[in-house]
Amino acid sequence: MTFNQGARLDPSQAEDQRGRSGMGRGGKVGLGLGGGIVVLIGALLGINPEILSSILGDTSTQPAIEQTGDSALESCLTGQDANERLDCRILGTANSLNSFWPSYLAERGIDYSAPKTVIFQGSVNTACGQASSAVGPFYCPGDNKAYFDPDFFSQLETQFGSSGGPLAQEYVVAHEFGHHVQDLLGTIGKAQQDPQGAQSAAVRTELQADCYAGIWMRYASSNPAPGSSEPFLIPLTQKDLNDALSAASSVGDDRIQEAATGRSNPESWTHGSSKQRQQWLYTGYQKADLAACDTFAVPSV
Repeated sequence: MTFNQGARLDPSQAEDQRGRSGMGRGGKVGLGLGGGIVVLIGALLGINPEILSSILGDTSTQPAIEQTGDSALESCLTGQDANERLDCRILGTANSLNSFWPSYLAERGIDYSAPKTVIFQGSVNTACGQASSAVGPFYCPGDNKAYFDPDFFSQLETQFGSSGGPLAQEYVVAHEFGHHVQDLLGTIGKAQQDPQGAQSAAVRTELQADCYAGIWMRYASSNPAPGSSEPFLIPLTQKDLNDALSAASSVGDDRIQEAATGRSNPESWTHGSSKQRQQWLYTGYQKADLAACDTFAVPSV
């Protein structure tokens, strides 16, 4: 979806940690969109890291986004900036999500606290441990932050075959915020209780986050921005929807595994197949209801 040009962005909702790195505090990286599964598969099957770099892209050689002052995000002020710059689009999408979820959840008796959005490059320290860009975007329950390396979004298109439309990128942000909603609802821990398999709790957790992203997509263009009668985003088109579904498909476990190893192993899935991810994203968009996103209540996802 395209941003309304005059929408006012709020840079205070994000941290710009590009250019900062170091050793983490240990632990496991949080829940993410799915890029990290490639690294996991490589470790299990003994793939040469040089082969993996051709799949993931070598983020160490990709150009950084030019920064001005202490944070490039300080110059992300309007919807026009979000339409022109990827880091501003990540910020603007976070602003939209933080505008939508409080009222939606309040109607259901649930309090919403906004997570912090962190934009990094290369590697980052988190309460869940140190993460590299190869992990992909992720949410860390330990510090209630959603982490994004802008380089991932070009990899989503070039390495994973997603379309490059704005909603494909915004879906990624909305998915990680879906994990934050799960954190608020107390369901996020189910993934670790049953961590692998096509019908596992881990897969159901990820598909539910996709479904929550779909709910936001349904309302994003009608929910006014704070202090304004105008939403952050203009109404989505069929092309926008196709872009989001393309992104969901591109990070399916089966598709990523086949790209990395030439075969798919459902017993090792942690995020769901391409078909499952599209299905639950569209369910959220179509039904626009938390109950319809209860992936744990259905016998098969």
